[in-house]
Amino acid sequence: MIQNCCLHRITMASQISESDLLHKLDIFKIQGKDKRGHKILRITGKSFPARFLSVDVLKEYLDEYIFPRLSKKPFSVLYMHTGVQRTDNFPGISALRSIYDAIPVTVKDNLQSVYFLHPGLQSRLFLATFGRLFFGDGLYGKLRYLSRVDYLWEHVRRNEIEVPDFVYDHDEDLEYRPMMMEYGLDSDDPHPRVYAAPAVAVDSPSASIYSMRCIS
Repeated sequence: MIQNCCLHRITMASQISESDLLHKLDIFKIQGKDKRGHKILRITGKSFPARFLSVDVLKEYLDEYIFPRLSKKPFSVLYMHTGVQRTDNFPGISALRSIYDAIPVTVKDNLQSVYFLHPGLQSRLFLATFGRLFFGDGLYGKLRYLSRVDYLWEHVRRNEIEVPDFVYDHDEDLEYRPMMMEYGLDSDDPHPRVYAAPAVAVDSPSASIYSMRCIS
């Protein structure tokens, strides 16, 4: 797909490790605080290279670079679902469950809230139906759905979080075509916006964690 052209360019550039790829794409970033003073782990779903990354490498990356910084104090997660497509950058339910199970207990205990920005109808339905089964009452009860960026600022300190341009642009699209953007009832957009993440390289694709295509 056009919106995933940056990942097609990966194999054309100089090669780097999968761990370096995660650094380059800036998918996981600890940045800012919410209004309760908790640090925030910002996750940009659109940048996730599901076709090029193994679940084991992702676990190792989180274990080494992210979890140690979240194990001592309460924190919240801002997950930006904007632009996530199940065919391009969604890792699959089985992979998500595997990653969740690998999170250290101390980190799970410190998690206070999950701000889920721009959830689609399918993701809402899936989580409403299977969220407790897959992730338990603890995580499911901390979910906060936010359909607009403006609602995010009710929970997060505005000047401390970087929000990509494509997220703001999606907000604008929602104002003009809310039924199409949120519920998928109209996909005949003559001028779709296209964004590309930084062009980086990776070794030959390893075991993909793209599986069980379910939500978008």
